[in-house]
Amino acid sequence: MQVCQEIKKLRNLLDQYRYDGKAIGFVPTMGYLHKGHLSLIESSAKENDITVLSIYINPTQFGPNEDLDQYPRDLENDKKLAEEAGADIIFIPDNEMMYKTHHATFVNVNGLTNHLCGASRPTHFEGVTTIVTKLFNIVQPNRAYFGQKDAQQAIVIKRMVEDLNMPLKVVVCPIVREKDGLAMSSRNAYLSKEERKQATILYKALQEAKSRIEQGQRSATEIRDLMEQMIQTQPAATIDYVSIVSEKTLEDIDVLEGKILIALAVKMGKTRLIDNLRLEVN
Repeated sequence: MQVCQEIKKLRNLLDQYRYDGKAIGFVPTMGYLHKGHLSLIESSAKENDITVLSIYINPTQFGPNEDLDQYPRDLENDKKLAEEAGADIIFIPDNEMMYKTHHATFVNVNGLTNHLCGASRPTHFEGVTTIVTKLFNIVQPNRAYFGQKDAQQAIVIKRMVEDLNMPLKVVVCPIVREKDGLAMSSRNAYLSKEERKQATILYKALQEAKSRIEQGQRSATEIRDLMEQMIQTQPAATIDYVSIVSEKTLEDIDVLEGKILIALAVKMGKTRLIDNLRLEVN
């Protein structure tokens, strides 16, 4: 496995692989890797000749008073885990390389970013789409891998790739969960023992929603109210949103039909967690 910190070095290396007809897979991350990240690397390694992993904590996707400075880091362990999972190259740029002085160009995906996390984190997706565009331009992969846990992010990036005619395929991989159902996240490290225990209510609420829908419930309001009531039984929980939306538009729906996304964001203490469930309702 090779480690690159310079854009020019990475491009030269990948140009040679492309010249040799190699397919390149790409997994962009902010590091502090867990099994969810590793599943993306493993998927890429199976479907491509070369897998590139980026580790970069992107400052433009953090809002004021968010956890940029406290975001967990463990670069040496990340390197070890990435190599074991099948990464061939790790790209680790710094802020000066990614955002030159007087950087003035940003990428926006209108509409889709107004809902869910975009409503409470209004600058977040501009940062995400900008850095992902920059990384796509640097790596020029055949396929890029994202996790379903960040469902809105995956939908936004797919739209961006389509709208900007980017020559790559976005692959969205399933959520990887702990044994008790909690979606794996780097931010889980922030949780106290008691908050970690209470956080399992997120998955339980999603599963109860699925059960009610399978039993015939079609009122989004009824399902949302039920989920909120369940989550509010946990004293550490503060709900940001519980939403049931069209998977295509991310707009709220009243009657459950077609492809839907049940998504939630909840603070456990000071830690903001997200989770979701995709369903097709007939």
